[in-house]
Amino acid sequence: MARADLDLSDLEKWADDLHVAAAVSEPAALAVVARGSWNIKREAKANAPGGRMAPHYPASITYDVETGATGEIVGEVGPAQGLLQWGLGNLLEYGSENNAPQPHLEPALDHEEPRFYAAAEALAAACVESPRSPLPKVPNRG
Repeated sequence: MARADLDLSDLEKWADDLHVAAAVSEPAALAVVARGSWNIKREAKANAPGGRMAPHYPASITYDVETGATGEIVGEVGPAQGLLQWGLGNLLEYGSENNAPQPHLEPALDHEEPRFYAAAEALAAACVESPRSPLPKVPNRG
């Protein structure tokens, strides 16, 4: 009969390190999502159509970051309900039968995407490589 002895102490330590990394990384992950959302908002506002017909629309573009009960972090960017001319968002972004589209939200998202993924990957690498060390600050990618 064959017998195998396994030393799982390293695996147990790694599992413990991952639990610590998850707890330590939440504020840093929140910062990554907040910075990405802020960058999208800033660019969308800068490129939003305004002028004579929609002078208040760019100021209606805001962002919000929330955490869910299961740990997910969600950033939402766009015109905020209740602000002047917020309802013009879809019309301006996508156009209509009588109005040409003036994309400003989706291009801002497209520009931020590679920076966001790079920041998220750097955070994940820091968590795996040194889960008990203080995590690096999120760089100002403004």
